[in-house]
Amino acid sequence: MARSARENALRHHVLIYLGLTPFVVLAVFPILWMAITAIKQEADLYRMDTIPFWFGMPPTLKNFALLFNRTSYSDWIVNTMSISFWVSLITILTAVPAGYALARLKLRGAENLGIGIFMTYLVPPIILFLPLSRVVSELGLQDRWWSLVVVYPTFTIPFCTWLLMGFFKTVPFEIEEAARVDGCGQLGALLRVVLPVSWPGLITAVIFSFTLSMQDFLYSLAFISVSDNKPVPLGVATELIRGDVYFWGSLMAGALLVGVPVAIVYNLFLDKFISGITGAAIK
Repeated sequence: MARSARENALRHHVLIYLGLTPFVVLAVFPILWMAITAIKQEADLYRMDTIPFWFGMPPTLKNFALLFNRTSYSDWIVNTMSISFWVSLITILTAVPAGYALARLKLRGAENLGIGIFMTYLVPPIILFLPLSRVVSELGLQDRWWSLVVVYPTFTIPFCTWLLMGFFKTVPFEIEEAARVDGCGQLGALLRVVLPVSWPGLITAVIFSFTLSMQDFLYSLAFISVSDNKPVPLGVATELIRGDVYFWGSLMAGALLVGVPVAIVYNLFLDKFISGITGAAIK
């Protein structure tokens, strides 16, 4: 009987892993391909008589050398991280009080207002070029990465406000009332009670803002043309593709150096991210 139970459990786990295998392969394959391409010699990339998943010539670090020595890649990394940091900070400082007010203060029409705020996130970015260009021009930020710090919150704040609004609704009112009985004001209850139990929602908002800021290409292409001020997605795409010449090895190296560390960090907060998304979606 015990043996039968063990066999059933083993069979159950085998079936689970067999079902997950295709998804793991699909997820890992692009990263593996990028890593192989990043250390291949240029001539090896175009050889048709070898297996494309392996090396016909010795691996090389020339692609990384080209990336750091012949482009402003170091500046692009700093710009990208700076943009993502400031956008995430602005988004959290704006979305937290907005989401809290809509979820906890019983304002008239708060639910419809929250939906309306979220709907602004669905506006196609392409139609916002003209008004945002005017704003960037009036602020004197053209060709500076600060222009993206001004632009990106226009679509990170609406989504994160809606997200946090749904998450704050899951916090029992009794906890906040108890804090206020103990002498906390509205702000004190928010900072000492509501936010500490809302970490999954806050982390989700930060991940969303940070990721969107890192991967956007459209607005950076429109507002920045100076090489030293470009973020990584724009710099890699515009300066490692010259006409019909593609520096594939350096392109993959540039994407790999930024994408993999961020993916690893995000994986550490995966549980919080999932609980934050599901908590907001349920509400």
